[in-house]
Amino acid sequence: MSATIIDGKAFAAGLRARIADGVTAFKAKAGRAPGLAVVLVGEDPASNVYVRSKGKATREAGMESIEHRLPADVPAEKLLALVATLNADPTIDGILVQLPLPKHIDEQAVIAAIDPDKDVDGFHPINAGRLATGLPGFVPCTPFGCVMLLKSVLPTLSGLEAVVVGRSNIVGKPMAQLLLRESCTVTVVHSRTQDVPAHIRRADILVAAVGIPEMIKGDWLKPGATVIDVGINRTDAGLVGDVDFASAVEVAGAITPVPGGVGPMTIACLLRNTLVSAGRREGIAMDEATLDRTGL
Repeated sequence: MSATIIDGKAFAAGLRARIADGVTAFKAKAGRAPGLAVVLVGEDPASNVYVRSKGKATREAGMESIEHRLPADVPAEKLLALVATLNADPTIDGILVQLPLPKHIDEQAVIAAIDPDKDVDGFHPINAGRLATGLPGFVPCTPFGCVMLLKSVLPTLSGLEAVVVGRSNIVGKPMAQLLLRESCTVTVVHSRTQDVPAHIRRADILVAAVGIPEMIKGDWLKPGATVIDVGINRTDAGLVGDVDFASAVEVAGAITPVPGGVGPMTIACLLRNTLVSAGRREGIAMDEATLDRTGL
């Protein structure tokens, strides 16, 4: 029996429609649109694609999209000065510095320079600490979107065994924290883990974010497991995830495809965070429960 396919594209479209409604309401009260500033350093092809997609989605939601493109050899001091200017700009509600940055720039120093209350990517150490301690803050967009997708197919996450494959600051670690917040029992599998398949076979929920094409095979899965595949890997056969979809779809209870699963949720959650930031900064209550509802 084949798994239910979790349609991230459809879910993201519903979330973006709710965001657009929220932007309209915000404009009526604040007299301005929420503003998202994106900073791109250099000409990395993948980063260029992401920035264009983010700008298009931002404008479609009725927000202001402000792009700053800097050359790859820009001095770190100039980038940090731009971040300081954006921090002080009252029309900017969200700041995103597109990663990766050139090797001569300390990424962590740049992330730490962003105002945590405008850090809509959720990467600032203060927001990471807020997530870990249960305080309100901004959550990284990809794991936030993964939780929304899980809630769209599971009646509850509480008490389920979850395995996260990968321990990056962008996905793996915040994903584990979010699942803990939902009262899952969480295991993080990484490059030094022994007998990875044995851990995965216990999982009611599997989140794969390791960046190895089709690493996880169907016979590694617990029958009926819910599988969230964050991986986007370019191969000769096209885009594939970290999970071998062809074998996994015959074992899992529900699974995200690649593409069309987690990817669309990342940008939608970025817009959600920007709208929420705008509301907080203007003292306008946003209905976050409606924004984050699990139905399509």
